[in-house]
Amino acid sequence: MNAKLRRKLDHITDILWAGGVTNPVTYIEQISYLIYLKMLDEEESERELKKKLTGGNGVRLFPGQAEEYRWQNWRFLSGNKLRYFVRDQVFPYMANSLIKDAPEVAEYFRDAVLEITDPNVLKEVISELDDINFRRLGPDEKGDIFEYLLTHLGQSALNGQFRTPRQIRALMVEMLDPNLGDTIYDPACGTAGFLIDCVEYILACYSEGVSEVPIYGEEWLWEQYVKAHPKAKQQLDDNGNTVVPREFIEQLKKEIPNLQTYRKGKGEKIPDWNLLERSLFGIDVSRQIMRIAKMNMVLHGVPNARIKRGNTLSELGGLTEEDLRRKYKVILSNPPFAGVIPRESIRKDLPTNSKKSELLFLGVMMEALAPGGRCAVVVPEGLLFGSTRAHVELRRKLITDFQLQAVVSLPAGVFKPYAGVKTGILIFRKPVGRAKKKVNTDKVWFYEVENDGYDPDKIVGGGRPETPEKNNIPDLLKQWRAYQESGFTKPPGVEANALLEPDSKIPRCWWAPAALIEGNDYNLAAGRYKPHITEKPPEEDPADLIREVLTIEREIAGGLEELLKEIEGK
Repeated sequence: MNAKLRRKLDHITDILWAGGVTNPVTYIEQISYLIYLKMLDEEESERELKKKLTGGNGVRLFPGQAEEYRWQNWRFLSGNKLRYFVRDQVFPYMANSLIKDAPEVAEYFRDAVLEITDPNVLKEVISELDDINFRRLGPDEKGDIFEYLLTHLGQSALNGQFRTPRQIRALMVEMLDPNLGDTIYDPACGTAGFLIDCVEYILACYSEGVSEVPIYGEEWLWEQYVKAHPKAKQQLDDNGNTVVPREFIEQLKKEIPNLQTYRKGKGEKIPDWNLLERSLFGIDVSRQIMRIAKMNMVLHGVPNARIKRGNTLSELGGLTEEDLRRKYKVILSNPPFAGVIPRESIRKDLPTNSKKSELLFLGVMMEALAPGGRCAVVVPEGLLFGSTRAHVELRRKLITDFQLQAVVSLPAGVFKPYAGVKTGILIFRKPVGRAKKKVNTDKVWFYEVENDGYDPDKIVGGGRPETPEKNNIPDLLKQWRAYQESGFTKPPGVEANALLEPDSKIPRCWWAPAALIEGNDYNLAAGRYKPHITEKPPEEDPADLIREVLTIEREIAGGLEELLKEIEGK
């Protein structure tokens, strides 16, 4: 994103903050409403132009007298007249009059509330957004706008929901390797980060030219370039974004072998864009967060992704029969861990009778996975070794009914500064075909991530400092690809609880046979099976050691004899 646009967004959030809209979720939602109204006005202008050029009769969003609800016709209003018009007329029109012609817009504005109460603040925000022509921006630029706004959510937890860090999302997406045509689902989608990352991953797979971006972002990359080339002058592309030569990224990866990157491309080779949009599904329990997720998808160029509000855990969660029956080829999620659901409200089709949300969400994913489908989910570490009947039974089903391929142990600092919870990632697949083996998992691969590219202990400026040279994730992905190439028959590393030679390097990964895990109450904590490094035997001759001990003992005995004589002689 270019500096001018970033400054504009900073100014908008500063205006809202000063105007009393201080909750990041709220002000991002409010900005989303106004961005959508501006984009719909631009869309209407595009439809008008097409009508003039082709003479067709396309559907209008603002026909006849509804013209007054277009952005361009009320943006010049001011004071309470502006606020009341937007609140009492524009929002209701969007929610109630577009149900037939633009149902996704109507759903977006259903129950929408304008929470910018100061009309002068509203006027300033509208004026700032009016300068942006969204139709001229590509999906990357529009997506960057929202990604930048979403960084404000990284400063706090959202009712127990954490915005999953980019490095963890990129790891999970690459491990599942989604492809065009795969149905992709997040049952607790939050701001739709996993779905966006899947879209970017697929676009890169169907692109002529692909660029690599460090997980720290393009600004960080430019800073590294300036350090290496102090006299370098900033070069901008057509959209005002900083350009760094591709050769520099390759050079940087040689200098920092552990640098984690993700791939970006335009996706010009995708044969059916509608297929991509129709394959994306997300549900979130919060209407505010659902709206933010929908806008995130809109600005990333996939407006028809099926994002809806609902509670995936509950019988009364607003899910349709189609929602409950639908099966997915790829599921990625970082669901909220906190919370206990009333038993009467819990869905009856889940493979657990627990009331704990982390077990229920895992049950939702197990139930929703299609044959041959794969799932990656962040779970609290307690789920991996909890001793209750519900914990043990759900882990048993993962081993027997599914192919549990990997357990990734994450460092406790992943969600700092707003949570220090220790977590892991489960990677599993659903077997194909009706005939099931007694146990579908043969071996489980464990990988212990000590560093995820950021300092696990320090907090500087509201975030963790970058440590690209220590990041274990690139090695994890390298080992995973080797495992994948073996058809998941030869897990990298040594067998569980192996005894390694003295002075051996502490291993990052190991594997355990299903029978061993079964014998441990299906405990999936990586540390339970971690190999041990034996101690070196002493180099001294044991006989010499014995002689030294005897000499010391004689000296002690002699000293005590002398002391006894002195006492008795008194």
